Amino acid sequence: MRRSLLGSSFLTTLSLLACAGAADAQGVAKAPWLDPSLPVEKRVDDLISRMTPEEKASQLSNQSRAIPRLGVPAYNWWSEALHGVARNGYATVFPEPVGLAATFDPAAIKEMGVAIGTEARVKFNIVERAGGEHHIYQGLDFWSPNINIFRDPRWGRGQETYGEDPYLTGKMGTAFVQGMQGDDPRYYRVIATAKHFAVHSGPESTRHEADVTVSKHDQEDTYLPAFRELVTEGKVASVMCAYNRINGQPACASDFLLTDQLRDRWGFTGYVVSDCDAIADIQRGHHFTKTLAEAAAVSLKHGVDNDCNSFSGTPGGPALYQLYQDAMTQGLVTQQEVDTTLRRLFTARMRLGMFDPPASVPYAQVSDDQLNSPAHRALALKLANESMVLLKNNGVLPVKPSVKTIAVIGPLADQVDVLLGNYNGQPIHPVTALDGIRAAFPNAKIVYEPGTNFLRAATTIPATALSGLDGQPGLKAEFWAKPDFAGAPQVTRTDAIVNLDGDMAPVLDSETLSSRWTGFITAPETGEYEIGIGGPNAKLWVDGTLMVENDAQQRKPQMKTMHVEKGHRYAIRIDQAPGKGPVMRLVWNPVVQDPLNRAVAAAKTADLVIAVAGISSALEGEEMKVDVPGFQGGDRTSLDMPADEENLLKAVKATGKPMALVLMNGSALSVNWAAANVDAILDAWYPGEQGGAAIGQTLAGVNNPSGRLPVTFYTGVGELPPFDDYAMKGRTYRYFAGKPLYAFGHGLSYTRFAYAAPKLSTAKLKAGGTLGVDATVRNAGTVAGDEVVQLYLGFPKVSGAPIRAMRGFTRVHLAPGESRKVHFDLSPRDLSSVTEAGDRVVAAGGYTLTVGGGQPGTGAAGASATFAIEGTSKLAE
Repeated sequence: MRRSLLGSSFLTTLSLLACAGAADAQGVAKAPWLDPSLPVEKRVDDLISRMTPEEKASQLSNQSRAIPRLGVPAYNWWSEALHGVARNGYATVFPEPVGLAATFDPAAIKEMGVAIGTEARVKFNIVERAGGEHHIYQGLDFWSPNINIFRDPRWGRGQETYGEDPYLTGKMGTAFVQGMQGDDPRYYRVIATAKHFAVHSGPESTRHEADVTVSKHDQEDTYLPAFRELVTEGKVASVMCAYNRINGQPACASDFLLTDQLRDRWGFTGYVVSDCDAIADIQRGHHFTKTLAEAAAVSLKHGVDNDCNSFSGTPGGPALYQLYQDAMTQGLVTQQEVDTTLRRLFTARMRLGMFDPPASVPYAQVSDDQLNSPAHRALALKLANESMVLLKNNGVLPVKPSVKTIAVIGPLADQVDVLLGNYNGQPIHPVTALDGIRAAFPNAKIVYEPGTNFLRAATTIPATALSGLDGQPGLKAEFWAKPDFAGAPQVTRTDAIVNLDGDMAPVLDSETLSSRWTGFITAPETGEYEIGIGGPNAKLWVDGTLMVENDAQQRKPQMKTMHVEKGHRYAIRIDQAPGKGPVMRLVWNPVVQDPLNRAVAAAKTADLVIAVAGISSALEGEEMKVDVPGFQGGDRTSLDMPADEENLLKAVKATGKPMALVLMNGSALSVNWAAANVDAILDAWYPGEQGGAAIGQTLAGVNNPSGRLPVTFYTGVGELPPFDDYAMKGRTYRYFAGKPLYAFGHGLSYTRFAYAAPKLSTAKLKAGGTLGVDATVRNAGTVAGDEVVQLYLGFPKVSGAPIRAMRGFTRVHLAPGESRKVHFDLSPRDLSSVTEAGDRVVAAGGYTLTVGGGQPGTGAAGASATFAIEGTSKLAE
């Protein structure tokens, strides 16, 4: 019954009961908790009342253990779906969230949430039918979205967020949650998780021990509003507490965050999960408690229900929940406190339909053809198109029919990985930028040269290049259930390639897995190759020489250059010790000889140069090892374009040919030289599986660019306060007093828009009232296009108020000459600001309201009006 013990379905429950003995099975099968006709509250209480203290403790890890005598299957709560079902095989990959934010299109984000949740259900249902043995990333609780505020462009994980503005983040995050969770009154499609609560936005290198000092003003004004909206409006069912401390208390043991705000003021009734190993950090990193049992107790008392503490693909030993059992036996927590936590966890599982007959759960009936469906692929293209932000254009775009030869340069043009960002799945039909350009200009001659070996993504070494000791294709793969490669391996097989993703298919049910691959590699051509491995705690030897050694955080490939001779066999060995895996890739990348001169030569023969350059998730991301100037630990120390790429741009532009730059990036780049010298700049972000198609269509004019910046582009780090200072003064468009390179909300079009003066419901409003705003926008150009209508408030001169703040936006499509009236209702919360003391108020005084295609004072089309508020009213936090 091993498969049943690991399952998490109604059928598994029946199988467990069948193994429990006839008498027990008959009694439990009639238990109220298995009666779908009863209210969830009664079912949950009945189940908890039957559990022993150890059984209760066993449910508090992300790997909740099976309770066979009660028919409760095991369940791994940890799944990811940041912009598509992640780390679980093939799935539709939508743009990275910072690119999604550039769409300013909550309706499309909600549609995407429905698509992701649907694909997640398909994957879950397939495993159910195969016996219900769910591993990590195969459940129905998804630890997305990341709604932290991207307060500083140096943060490597800012790519995962919806940008720097709390208002925009709240709207986009709420739409994502509502799409994911569905609208069925009884069952969730899946559960979404708002993370990381709170005040969590770098640096990555200190997140496990940092104590973030932050004012009440900045918490209420910047760091908490999006979380509040997802809880109160989006009804998100789960929240993840962060690693760091806030004003002396760990985020997962914070009176202010978890008790005062989340549970008491916002009325959150769902479950709280810790960031992974954050409970252990309470003791080990923050030294807030003396023991792990005390850490478990203090977090549980603060309402943290699920301790994410194991990456292993299948349940391990009791150590994962031992700290909770210890907390109980030592009297640090009461059974009543534990039961409160269990109510929230089992309510979630019941509302996912895990203990009900599949026929009664509508989402269990989703057709398998919804996975990677044409409709979802079309939605990925729509979102990629809407995310394209035209930063600059002197008329070179859209590309004119007279252009017959196009030189595409840049190391990212032919890369798939850069499309996908991080926390991603694997697309079936990815379209690179080069693919998209070729498709968009079928009658032009397209010449491609990367121009540099920098950022050239490695590819999995093919089976044709690998052989074993016997000369047969593939490498010998051995797996031990022990951490020291001791004794005979438990599994031995031949792997045609080394591209093992333990997130999808663990080899052994053990947290102590050791893996080894041995054999030979044969290069098809003589030359220089970069060879490396991607995966934590791993080493690569070539002909007995240690080439690469990855630490515990290294998931992305780490490479070393070596010379190889065609046809020569080189002995290789890979060892991977236990870690966050098994995850392993054996990769290589042929080194291009004299790439710069080749690119310049190609440009000289072209009518137009399209450069595709920037950065990738191999440089910025979560707590990662990066040995590149300007990047450190996943974060950035510089906002500049990497030198290799900027030198390439300069050399090619020196040919005198017109150049359009396509940026690939998850954070703002200080492209000062490009802004002054190239003819057009299109920001494509990490645009998902259809990103290349969107790039090509936008360059060709098939898609009129309509994305708007969700972040400020600064001229350099010198304009910013220290990275580890969480005060908002001098940060983001709301508090930055300087002149940015490109402003939040900026984005050009191939057409022009014009605005009439907005009409207000009243010029004088009593505090606590709602203000109505009507504005008319007209397409004053010659081609159809989408406009993102943005509404900004300028506040009275009261302490704590920002320079200005977005308080409304909507996306409209207009034909040439067409006008559209848009309406906004500004609630008291929309009209409010936060005092220096941290109180949210509607302040008395004069306000300026601007409606337009960007911020006032940035050159964007728009119109303004003024009004006054009489009296002051305080709002609830």
